[in-house]
Amino acid sequence: MVKVYCYSKCSTCRKALKWLDDNGIGHEVIDIKTENPDEEALRKYHAVSGLPLKRFFNTSGMQYRDLELSKKLPDMSEDEQFALLAADGMLVKRPLLVGDGFVLTGFREAEWSEKLL
Repeated sequence: MVKVYCYSKCSTCRKALKWLDDNGIGHEVIDIKTENPDEEALRKYHAVSGLPLKRFFNTSGMQYRDLELSKKLPDMSEDEQFALLAADGMLVKRPLLVGDGFVLTGFREAEWSEKLL
């Protein structure tokens, strides 16, 4: 079973959950707004993912734009970035898929198929 951090009002999250259901993949849905992963979990997910830390940010979200993070992130330390992500689930790219030995950010059907089917 995989964990999926989602936001119920996010159309991409709803599409991803439908894809999981349609493919018979067991999953636990976690509301990213109320149960945001803490800094320790985010560090672990980042390490497992092999992705750049920037890929964990919801760059199209209002908070990202309001905080002008596109300008600020390059000057922030990794510790500061993790603290920021842990402080507000709406800053985290969603859906965040956590499986056995892999972590994916966002919903790209080809990537999900490769890992789950």
